[in-house]
Amino acid sequence: MQGAAFRRVGLRWGLAVLLIAAFTLVWTSQRTPAAAQSADEGRVIFEASCAPCHTIGGGSLVGPDLEGVTTRREPDWLARWIAEPDVMLAEGDPIAARLLVEFNNVPMPNLGLTDAEVASLVAYLDTAAGEGPTAAAVAESSQVGDPSMGKRLFEGTIRFENGGPPCLACHSIAGIGAFGGGTLGPDLTGAYGKFGEGGIAAIVATTPFPTMKPIFDGRPLTEQEQAQVAAFLKQAAVSERTAATVGQLALLAAAGAALLLLLMRFIWRRRLTEVRRPMVARSHVRIERSRLAKRELQNTTSKAEGR
Repeated sequence: MQGAAFRRVGLRWGLAVLLIAAFTLVWTSQRTPAAAQSADEGRVIFEASCAPCHTIGGGSLVGPDLEGVTTRREPDWLARWIAEPDVMLAEGDPIAARLLVEFNNVPMPNLGLTDAEVASLVAYLDTAAGEGPTAAAVAESSQVGDPSMGKRLFEGTIRFENGGPPCLACHSIAGIGAFGGGTLGPDLTGAYGKFGEGGIAAIVATTPFPTMKPIFDGRPLTEQEQAQVAAFLKQAAVSERTAATVGQLALLAAAGAALLLLLMRFIWRRRLTEVRRPMVARSHVRIERSRLAKRELQNTTSKAEGR
């Protein structure tokens, strides 16, 4: 009897162990693919949205190297920074403010990611190490460009092959005309010094900034065009606006002011005349009255003295 009881207890324990093992196996098999899928999704997001400005183990480009970032930053801070960097900068977050200054006051754009996409990106950053080209490799792989051709592409004398607008439409730079270009984007005279060879190569290849991305997404620069524009930006980094250019700007300003005055004189000529005539007439009447009053006073004085 006792042996049968022991056998029943052993059977129950065995069944319990089997059930626990089966549950663990099922739970593990369900969790691991999900985690892998999340990291895979994060990799796709990184390559599409982050790789233009960041590497993982390859050095800094426009933004910092992200290798080990999940160990350097708190998880909640990192997730929020990826989701809403503009808000954190506006709030004056000290880490965000320091990064902005460190990386040439180029703010990280809000990519509009969902919470799930942010989680996938963090999962990928947690597992990725030493992936993607280094900044030096980006620079070395770029073709040698002709600065003169880059200037013509920049100013629009030669159109980009895929139909993108000329850089001059939004940016100014030393060495092009008296005005130097548009004002929608920043002056690019010192851009090469800011971002370096690898950073410039990444920017012209991927146009990652929020105002550029919608314009060039379907009309990217060819590799040769990238090299030529980068070469022109490199040359412009050591250029300055010449005294002749400053003189041209002053002359244009003076001519513009003179033209504006002439235009105002032409437009308002009748109104000025209509206002001036009554004023002059009233002034003449006052002067004539004053003269008459003086004469009358003199006559009165003369008569009084004659008596």
